[in-house]
Amino acid sequence: MCDVLGQAMAAVPPTSRRRVLAALAAGAATAAASTVGAGVAPAAAGPGGRSVTGPARTRLVLLGTLGGPLYLDPGRAGTCTALVHEDRVYLVDLGMGAYFRLVQHQARGGQPTALSQVAGIFFTHLHGDHTTDWPAVYATGSVNVAHRTASPASAATPIQVFGPGDRGTLPRVFPPTRAAPDPVAPQEPTPGIAGMTRHVREAFAQDANDRIRDAGIPDPGTLFRISEIDLVGVWDVDPAGVPPRLAAPLPVWQDGDVTVTATLVDHRPTAPAFGYRFDTPRGSVVVSGDTAVSQNLVDLARDADYLVHEVIDPDFVDQLTAALPPALAGPVRQHLLTAHTTIEQVGRDVAAPAGVKTLVLSHLLPGTAPASRWLQARHGYAGRVVVGRDLLELPLPH
Repeated sequence: MCDVLGQAMAAVPPTSRRRVLAALAAGAATAAASTVGAGVAPAAAGPGGRSVTGPARTRLVLLGTLGGPLYLDPGRAGTCTALVHEDRVYLVDLGMGAYFRLVQHQARGGQPTALSQVAGIFFTHLHGDHTTDWPAVYATGSVNVAHRTASPASAATPIQVFGPGDRGTLPRVFPPTRAAPDPVAPQEPTPGIAGMTRHVREAFAQDANDRIRDAGIPDPGTLFRISEIDLVGVWDVDPAGVPPRLAAPLPVWQDGDVTVTATLVDHRPTAPAFGYRFDTPRGSVVVSGDTAVSQNLVDLARDADYLVHEVIDPDFVDQLTAALPPALAGPVRQHLLTAHTTIEQVGRDVAAPAGVKTLVLSHLLPGTAPASRWLQARHGYAGRVVVGRDLLELPLPH
């Protein structure tokens, strides 16, 4: 999700801002006290909130479940989803705090370092709340890969990193009557994951050179292999950022017996934005990324075991925009409700037509809403609904 929330809160007068924050804090207290009702995965909670699921060799792990850049819930890290299959870990997005959650998860499994099993990292889009921990992973990766077991090759196999390429055009200005602002970094205003990583490498050059020359630590550039998902002949991204309907998923990577495909989702005007599907011998997991209701995603998620989908509470949108100046309230509301999926939509309009077995709600906005509110996603959907929390593990097959 973009930084519109932070900008909006900054524009709220101090008295109104305190009222909004107080209401959100009350929501956090309610969430902590609420009891999860029927329809939530009946997994027992272990130490630190970890779900006790047994020694499943393939499992879905929610490392970070918070949506957006407005950090109000200290119990949730920024968005990050992991698929663990045999001795390999696949990460989708790296929001703030996700790296620490990965360390916690790997330590519980007896792994010596955080990246020892990571085979691939997949970015849905390049908003800050999905990429904030990527510089940390890149800068410290060379000393956090001891005893790598990621197959199918040897410990020297680079971690594969996939994400959007340079969109080549700035997004449209909203509302259209507003004067276009000066772009940030006009020489390269829309870098893709390769450009972003190049800038991260340059920013941490002193650190890398010190460690390479003084301690013999490997160059971080040898640890990661960066690939941008090719959209040539698929879509020339335009300023509106509304993706076309795809006839078939986009092939991304075949890693042994794990197949990764992607589709274009609708996070307008941010584009390209992707959802990912992981097919394993034990089942399938789909991660939506940030998106409005998307037929492309419904197609990608057809008959999946788990759909991890973002969700926004429209009551929160009403509460937030009611405190904003009129000139700002309209654009903020427009963005939040056209670029994201509401509680009422996610089960009925996405999970149900896709025929997924379990809908897992993550990227929760706001993270402070009570579980009972998120469970309203069951309406119109006959499958199981899981309200995500950090470090929750769900086995495949469930």
